[in-house]
Amino acid sequence: MQLLELIETTLKGMGYELVDFEKAARGLLRIYIDFPFEQAEKGSITVEDCEKVTHQLVHVFTVENVAYERLEISSPGLDRPLKKLNDYLRFADAEAIIKLRVPMPNTSNRKTYQGLLRAPEGESLKLEFEANDGSAAVLSFTLADVDKAHLVPQVDFRSRKA
Repeated sequence: MQLLELIETTLKGMGYELVDFEKAARGLLRIYIDFPFEQAEKGSITVEDCEKVTHQLVHVFTVENVAYERLEISSPGLDRPLKKLNDYLRFADAEAIIKLRVPMPNTSNRKTYQGLLRAPEGESLKLEFEANDGSAAVLSFTLADVDKAHLVPQVDFRSRKA
């Protein structure tokens, strides 16, 4: 079983989904987890969630003889990467930055856009952004067109007191 498949299967069985993972220098395996879209009401990933997943994956990696030195489990953070079609559905109407692999036709060689994600229509993804002339524009693209994409962190610094 491939490492990606092993991680995804384990997380799914525990009620989590794999957002991203990377193999870094010196045997570091970094895994980003979240609750599935259907369970978004559970809120954010906590330290306890990361601890639970760490313990389970250490056991699975031992049984499956996966070579690694260190294991890090983390939430995807406020600037969560958008990797799957389901991510674009889940975060429709959220602000995001999209970097395309190549410029789209009629975009004056522009590859990076910031704007509001719109709900996908089949395989077609949409980002509403402000064009160079200040007018509203919509970028239509597919998941295959995307080099990198992530949410723009939204932080509210106002006091919780009424």
